Amino acid sequence: MSKFPPRMIVVVAMLAAVGACGKSKLVDETENLPAATLLARAKAAVDDKRYEEALELYGKVESRFPYGMPAEQAQLSIAYVYYKSEQPELAVTAADRFIKLHPTHPRVDYAYYLKGISSYRERTGAFARITGSDDLSDRDPQPAREAHAVFRELVTRFPASPYGADARQRMVHLVNVLARHDVNVARYYLSRGAYVAVVNRTKKVIEQYNRAPVVEDALGLMAIAYREMGIEDLMAATVRVLRHNFPHSDYLKQL
Repeated sequence: MSKFPPRMIVVVAMLAAVGACGKSKLVDETENLPAATLLARAKAAVDDKRYEEALELYGKVESRFPYGMPAEQAQLSIAYVYYKSEQPELAVTAADRFIKLHPTHPRVDYAYYLKGISSYRERTGAFARITGSDDLSDRDPQPAREAHAVFRELVTRFPASPYGADARQRMVHLVNVLARHDVNVARYYLSRGAYVAVVNRTKKVIEQYNRAPVVEDALGLMAIAYREMGIEDLMAATVRVLRHNFPHSDYLKQL
């Protein structure tokens, strides 16, 4: 014998039915949609900056249509959405996954580009993006090296890529960042009286980053280090190179 009166049983049954219908409707909303419709909805969500929804839709495309163009487009788009939603580490992972899964894909150059700009952005930080200052020279240089390597692979493997011009510009910037980092390290060594270390570090800048603006600093610091060590001939030779290439350098006043 039921403990509920007949009228209560009817109400409970109706509520259960409504709940089931609601759940069924939620499941069916995208369940039978074709890949093209899901991709279009996902793109619209990206355009509206509804990134979580976009990621969910792209994930459905990949799981429901795991082979062919829809899944490939979803995988590449996921990397882009992570980049746009300020999740660069996940963007790098997603782009790298696409590259490994589809090394000959017609748009794999874009995956390299996304990986590069995400690696670069990952270390600039929110403050740098707000202020416009993205100088990484006082930080761990490894991320800059990694980003540079990705861009270099992009322009080497895909010389006609539409992303090549921007990648080359970013490579120039990253080279300058790496050169500034070494100059900063050389300044530190100079302040500590480690003159041999100053010479070694500045020599690296001159040899590896000879077009970077901080070559002037590298030559100036090198000449100072030679002077402090009492190596007059090498100091004079360095000063000559400095004067020839940077005749108005402030370092000449110190030597």
